Amino acid sequence: MDSRVHNEYVPEPIKATTLPADVRRSVILDTVKKHGFVRVSDLTREYRVSEVTIRTDLEVLAREAGVKRVHGGAMFTADYADNERSYEQSVASHVAQKRRIGAVAASLIADGDTIILDVGSTTGAVAEAIVARTELVDVTILTNSLSHALTLEAGIPRLTVIVTGGTLRPRQHSLVEPYASTLFHGIHADLAFIGCTGVHAATGITNVNLPESELKRAMVAASERVVIVADSSKIGHTDSGIIGHVTDASMLITEDDSQSRTALQAIKKTGIEVVTV
Repeated sequence: MDSRVHNEYVPEPIKATTLPADVRRSVILDTVKKHGFVRVSDLTREYRVSEVTIRTDLEVLAREAGVKRVHGGAMFTADYADNERSYEQSVASHVAQKRRIGAVAASLIADGDTIILDVGSTTGAVAEAIVARTELVDVTILTNSLSHALTLEAGIPRLTVIVTGGTLRPRQHSLVEPYASTLFHGIHADLAFIGCTGVHAATGITNVNLPESELKRAMVAASERVVIVADSSKIGHTDSGIIGHVTDASMLITEDDSQSRTALQAIKKTGIEVVTV
């Protein structure tokens, strides 16, 4: 066994209820990180699901979260965190596009609005543009991004900033499931700005990180209007975590460039309002 493994995983007593897949995978990932190795048989007993389900969970984590499948279980690969793209790296790409998208998005906000601001580098540009609108008053912003909360702090007391709580995602400075969606079950927002890693006419709005995808769905459900903010590299792309159909949003703000134009035209045909910057 890998030399990093120091304490063998001992399963908890059988859980009283079955967790949603996204939450179960997030908790399994935490367990693999903590103990270094987990057995399929132990996870099956703990989560009251089949071995096929647990193997599927581990395959997803192997693709997306640095888990290595081994005979009978899975191990954590410590170099995953070093390979994951950081929030700061994401901010450094498509900078001009994101600033233009952010300015258009912030222009949709009115005094007195309650806003949901999702995690991501493009929504980070929205946060900056909101602060720059110094005439805005009495705006409440709920966010799962620690970075965005710090950006928005400059707008207090014109802005009221509420952070969701939840589980900290490494290198992204974001809060995800479990527990991050609890806040959204008790509020109704006027407007949500949602980030993603893919927008496709057929497969919809998607995201590479599954716990984030679950949270984004809760944001969409809690909002009167949903605006997708995505730079052109996301247009026509599809990832594994489904947030919703394209028409679950009322608007997409992006940039029309030559490489994404065909995919963008297909998205327009779904009926969603598309604003290009």
